[in-house]
Amino acid sequence: MKNYRRLLQYIRPYLRRLGIAIICIICAASANLYLPWIIKDMIDDVLAAKNMAMLNVISIGIVVVFLFRGIFYYGQSYLVSYIGQRVVIDIREVMFKKFQRMPIAYFDKHQTGETMSFVTNDVAAIQTALVDKLIELFTEGSVLIGSLVMMFYLDWKLSLLTLIVVPMVGYAMRIFGKKLKENGTVIQERIADITSLLQESISSIRTVKSFVREDFEIERFRKQNDLNFQAAMKNIKLTSLLTPTVEFLAALAVTFIVWFGGYEVVNGVLTAGALVAFLTYAVNLANPVKRIARVYGQLQQAMAAADRIFKVLDLEEAVTDHTNAIDLPRVKGHVTVDNVSFSYDGEHHALENVSLEVKPGQMIAFVGPSGAGKSTIANLIPRFYDVDSGRILIDDHDIRDVTLHSLREQIGIVPQETTLFSATVLENIRYGRLDATDAEVVEAAKAANADEFIRELPEGYQTQIGERGMNLSGGQRQRMAIARAILKNPQILILDEATSALDTESEKIVQEALDKLMLGRTSFVIAHRLSTIFNADQIYVIDHGKIREHGTHEELLKLNGLYSNLYNIQFRS
Repeated sequence: MKNYRRLLQYIRPYLRRLGIAIICIICAASANLYLPWIIKDMIDDVLAAKNMAMLNVISIGIVVVFLFRGIFYYGQSYLVSYIGQRVVIDIREVMFKKFQRMPIAYFDKHQTGETMSFVTNDVAAIQTALVDKLIELFTEGSVLIGSLVMMFYLDWKLSLLTLIVVPMVGYAMRIFGKKLKENGTVIQERIADITSLLQESISSIRTVKSFVREDFEIERFRKQNDLNFQAAMKNIKLTSLLTPTVEFLAALAVTFIVWFGGYEVVNGVLTAGALVAFLTYAVNLANPVKRIARVYGQLQQAMAAADRIFKVLDLEEAVTDHTNAIDLPRVKGHVTVDNVSFSYDGEHHALENVSLEVKPGQMIAFVGPSGAGKSTIANLIPRFYDVDSGRILIDDHDIRDVTLHSLREQIGIVPQETTLFSATVLENIRYGRLDATDAEVVEAAKAANADEFIRELPEGYQTQIGERGMNLSGGQRQRMAIARAILKNPQILILDEATSALDTESEKIVQEALDKLMLGRTSFVIAHRLSTIFNADQIYVIDHGKIREHGTHEELLKLNGLYSNLYNIQFRS
């Protein structure tokens, strides 16, 4: 109920429309309540008393009532659908905002497909509950209440006898509802697993085909699909049992009505028309109860999706602005890493007591074996993660005391794997600074040695790039990333093995662009190829999360230590 009430809070901005919709639902449902009364008047007043005037009134009444019923039905359907769609859009937007603000650590532990499933499948389950099922619930609820009122008006004793089965129906719905919600959670998890597998397989299609693993992937998907089928069938079994259970209890109520109502007609307490009308209302009572039972089961499944969504929304955003965070002023680029330790899992140190100082405009390089902690330092500077102990200062400002936006706006990152969006070349470069003019974008591309190849594309800067820019070469993608960084004009640069995946010719072109980019900026370069960092002001050799050596290229070679060993391995020939 807590999460159900929380879900209803999203309807609050649309309460006025909801109020009008409920009025329309009640008015439309009232037309259904008019029919049994017509039957009563037909039997008691028209057929028995031969009253033609009443027949004319009834005929006109039917036309008028159903004309207004059509109008009210349109109103209820449109308004409830509008509210449901708006609420779903609001929830989806809240979910997207949440994922945008979640720390990198969250995405390290969760598959992309699972994250996508929250925004698509889980929200879609809520959409069904809020639109179709909400209309049905209000409609059937109105018919149910209206039928009860009319039944009490016709014969209160017979009505009380009918209501004996209500507690039994409620108990059955409670038992089935709990099981349906539990199974609904399993269904949503299975759907999330399928989405994750699908995303993973499609995004890695080149790897799949290169290893000829199509049949293997098909089998993986078949097994996951079968698990989803089993969960869905369990849900169908529960809903299929709930409906006949409620119908049987409703049949008991009808049996009481037929016997006791017939007894009252025989003894002159009740007219034949009134009994037929009462029976019709009782059937009207049974049908809503049956439909509400079905809707209740479907709502429970939707609430399982809501539980999953709210569980994500309640997750703590570990890396956030502090209460008194200030905007970081334009920096010179003086960076101090002061006795920093960090662990990804809380147990094993990725960095341990690391300290270093970088003056404005210096180029600092990190080298060392894979997994030594080089990229971890690069991830801590823009606060993708927070340090466990120690501190990182930029121009004497602790980065935890400034806003994330003002910090990251002044840091440019060129990663090993460039991410490009399904947009034009112009829009991809402009991602570095959204208010940049076309001329500024072109200048940035020229500085990144990218202008020439861009103009050779079919539509130049207006060429649409495919997903992740896979129709461009690695070197072309890297130069676009560099152009994006140049356009951003940061004072601090992080180059995370920006040329390691390139061939020699592409590396030379990209390295020229990087040299232009680094000019006058504080630069952190993570490199496997030592040839790219010979001119670094300081080279830090990282191993097992600790700084083992540091100095210039020549100084480190003289130490004859780990750096010298790495150098000899690469340049032995």
